[in-house]
Amino acid sequence: MAIEIFMPALSPTMEEGTLASWLVKEGDTVTSGDVIAEIETDKATMEVESIDDGTVAKILVDAGTDGVPVGQIIAILAEEGEEAADVKVPTVSVPVAPEDASTPVPDATISQSKIAQSDTPSTMLSLLTALKATQSDVTDDGSRIKASPLAKRIAANEGVDIAGIAGSGPHGRIVKRDIEAALAGGTAPTPVAASAPTAGKPSAQPSGDYYPPHGDIPFREERLSNMRKTIAKRLTESKTTVPHFYLTVDCELDKLLAQRGELNEKLADSGIKISVNDFIIRASALALKKVPAANVQFAGDKMYWYERADISMAVAIEGGLVTPVVRGADQLGLADIAKTTKELALKARDGKLMPEDYAGGTFSISNLGMMGIKEFSAVINPPQGAILAIGAGEQRPIVKEGVLAVATVMSCTISCDHRAVDGAVGAEFLKAFKGFIEDPITMLL
Repeated sequence: MAIEIFMPALSPTMEEGTLASWLVKEGDTVTSGDVIAEIETDKATMEVESIDDGTVAKILVDAGTDGVPVGQIIAILAEEGEEAADVKVPTVSVPVAPEDASTPVPDATISQSKIAQSDTPSTMLSLLTALKATQSDVTDDGSRIKASPLAKRIAANEGVDIAGIAGSGPHGRIVKRDIEAALAGGTAPTPVAASAPTAGKPSAQPSGDYYPPHGDIPFREERLSNMRKTIAKRLTESKTTVPHFYLTVDCELDKLLAQRGELNEKLADSGIKISVNDFIIRASALALKKVPAANVQFAGDKMYWYERADISMAVAIEGGLVTPVVRGADQLGLADIAKTTKELALKARDGKLMPEDYAGGTFSISNLGMMGIKEFSAVINPPQGAILAIGAGEQRPIVKEGVLAVATVMSCTISCDHRAVDGAVGAEFLKAFKGFIEDPITMLL
């Protein structure tokens, strides 16, 4: 009996993903545990393993396909002793997008069986027309052109005839890089005749109601990655539904920098190097233990009070931002925090974070100090109750006991969800945090 391979849920919040690539082809023999595909989620690109032994009978979803729902069949394996050609391929629904947003299609998917069941010629014609719009383009001689949806859209925007382009994707499929190569001169594309665009708008409209500000400004259109879609959705939700308030405090760093230098000298042979950010994570975790009312989350008609400080640290990667979690940071020493943050940052930048690396977190830190940013206010990462924004440590004039002096000062701003954290609680947290930063030896108590 054939074995169906489904689009897996690679994180608790995953609803759909991009089938980035197939590492096998039809006819290949696989065993349980073999990596057969790579799936792009909103956090990382992850590997999918075969669930059983068999032969790849049919790949139902092409590499590069976006928006594949969790649970959809993506491939079929033939079991041992079963001929791949004899495997019955199930009917797979085809996503249909209306040509014009003003005329929506009532049913979001159309299947071959639905066409067969149509009882009137007009219904059958409309279904066939909608299905045809989702299939590959067809040349004048009737042969099919295989191209990814992204490649088609780029070609349409740039006025390129994809019939003149050789595909480099699976089974000769035209993908984004082929269109880009054609535009760069690698292939001589055939221009597509088009009517003059409306002034101020491109001939191929970007999705939604968003247009470039002026029609004569050169621009390029780039499809949103799953990561960028999730960032846009979550942060829009945060700023529109979470009542933010902000508190800022200046912390002197001179003692901390001296202590850091001494510790790194002692750790020179271990390969561990403690950063200022590691001190910040430790100080934040201890401040949350000291002020537990700041380590909370709002949950409608209840509140969650956390007894452990799991610190999410914002890491910038190509195409977006991820927040791997240092779990139990209040129970870790500086050397352990340094080791953990280094490992998480490397995995994040390599796109190798696992769900357990970024799920959860009770409090976030966003540090832009290394980029020279003096001070900023961060957007809360829901459902967390607060995020701490860290600015650059820089030499500033200060007054001590009536005398002007120079000190290394860092501005820190906490953004709080006012539904969960009151102003006095936020101020109490910053006071505790400042105390640990300015007198770092107290982190050992």
